[in-house]
Amino acid sequence: MTVNWQGVYPAISTQFNGDGTINFSSNAAMLEALIADGVDGIIALGTIGENASLSADEKRQFIEQTVKTVNGRITVISGCTEYTAELAAQYARDVQKLGVDGLMLLPAMVYHGTDREVVTHYQTVARAVPELPIMIYNNPVGYGVDINLDMTATLANEANIIAIKESTTDTRRLTELQSRFGDRFFLFCGVDDIALESILLGATGWISGLTNVFPRESVTLYKLARQGRIEEAREIYHWFMPLLRLDTIPTLVQCIKYAEQLVGRGSENVRLPRLKLIGKERAYVEKVVSEAIENRLDLNKYQ
Repeated sequence: MTVNWQGVYPAISTQFNGDGTINFSSNAAMLEALIADGVDGIIALGTIGENASLSADEKRQFIEQTVKTVNGRITVISGCTEYTAELAAQYARDVQKLGVDGLMLLPAMVYHGTDREVVTHYQTVARAVPELPIMIYNNPVGYGVDINLDMTATLANEANIIAIKESTTDTRRLTELQSRFGDRFFLFCGVDDIALESILLGATGWISGLTNVFPRESVTLYKLARQGRIEEAREIYHWFMPLLRLDTIPTLVQCIKYAEQLVGRGSENVRLPRLKLIGKERAYVEKVVSEAIENRLDLNKYQ
């Protein structure tokens, strides 16, 4: 299995019409813009993609349209958020047939399993699609399950589990993973406001929410950090930080989609149980985006 998952991967939003149906044309336009701005891949139907708010048929339709739009130009990884291992395995088989390049797999939803149960969930899905590369999504803050180092050691025996999206918010975990497993896994930062620290500590990629809003800045930040141009990377990071903080709060999906709308890259429409931002939360996103645009850096100087 030869893959090279590195770089900036926006966790794309799912665009909806005013009546709640999926707006496939808007999603296609968003993808074209992201590709033109230099991203390396995408995560479709992750948290920001509101995976759990879509029906089984809608998920597969969305992935089919996404793969067709991308047409092999960048990596397409599908999120997998299901209630049981059996449902997750069937989803993995289906999206593999639809042409995705990989799967970002979450633990079973709703039920917080024991370590043994969570490992079995991952093993079951991995063995159902042995030719499909899989990324572990470790987000104990959001989903209540920490896939610890011992669990990861067991999952390292599954050849097609090749990557980890690390979202513990503790950058020490990246060092611990590298110390124990070397280069066994591609390691991705999954929390926007520790992106620079994570890249400098050896993360090979960044799965980002705010990259949907400012992709060129995200790609430039990543490249500068990988090149060791720390002071230049810090300049972008300081500009970016108020925006990146939006990725770390419970309303991150609404914040990111509203920010997309403010810069003309999408719509704020969401599906229940989420609601559009109102009041102070809405005004704060407007303020942060407005200030970012007003103080936007000239990226040409970093070329």
